[in-house]
Amino acid sequence: MNVFTLHRGRAPLLVSLPHDGIVVPERLLRRMRPAARSVPDTDWHVSRLYGFARELGASILTPHYSRYVVDLNRPPSDTSLYPGKNTTGLCPVTQFSGEPVYLDGEQPGPEEIAERVERYWRPYHSALAEELDRLVTLHGQVVLWEGHSIRSVVPFLFDGALPDLNLGTADGASCSSWLQGRLLSVCASQDEYTWVINGRFKGGFITRHYGDPSAGVDAVQLELAQCTYMDESSTAYLSRQAERLQKVLGQLLQTCLGAGRERIPAPLLRNILYASEKDGD
Repeated sequence: MNVFTLHRGRAPLLVSLPHDGIVVPERLLRRMRPAARSVPDTDWHVSRLYGFARELGASILTPHYSRYVVDLNRPPSDTSLYPGKNTTGLCPVTQFSGEPVYLDGEQPGPEEIAERVERYWRPYHSALAEELDRLVTLHGQVVLWEGHSIRSVVPFLFDGALPDLNLGTADGASCSSWLQGRLLSVCASQDEYTWVINGRFKGGFITRHYGDPSAGVDAVQLELAQCTYMDESSTAYLSRQAERLQKVLGQLLQTCLGAGRERIPAPLLRNILYASEKDGD
């Protein structure tokens, strides 16, 4: 089984969805606790939610394997991205609930972790880097959009309820101030969703590592509260809620395209969103 799927577009926009995968090899499942075998910390349905980006001409990169196999948004050194805060690692041994991933004595050791990095992590990052290079060559610049989601309440990771839209730009280092300002204007122009920039989630390894505005790569992470488009208890996709959210996501991605070319015409965006509504529940 390939470790990722890459749809190559022609627009200066790459949507990366590194926590969309759900596959766990059987040999690992047997070592995991029952509650972890359903991979509850998946960024559920984000590839479906961002499916309309194909019609905008974006490239889309999605993994097949779960973050429980290896977390593609962590550095290979496993250095903490949020020192002093609870988080999970490169090959997570703790769930977002705070409970262990593995049965006693079944946690991966250094050699196994290194093998997972080579088998699953490096191919994804090689594809990501090559696609960014291709799009920069075509356009002179590109926006890397990191699409994530998480349960709205995760006491192990943060206090209280998370805002609906959590933009991360590594405190402004991973993208131009122009683009950051335009994205904030989109968020501020609507009143259906709460939002914050560089709050609890400032952008993971991918945003921080690849974002280099001086080299033509703007990188932005959006961490969505999952209650905005799905039932957090059952993980069911809620089409009507998702359709409303896609309108804002469409405006955000249009803004990213505006960083490198003319904005997508509004009639085309409406057609794209209408097509996504036909998917049904």
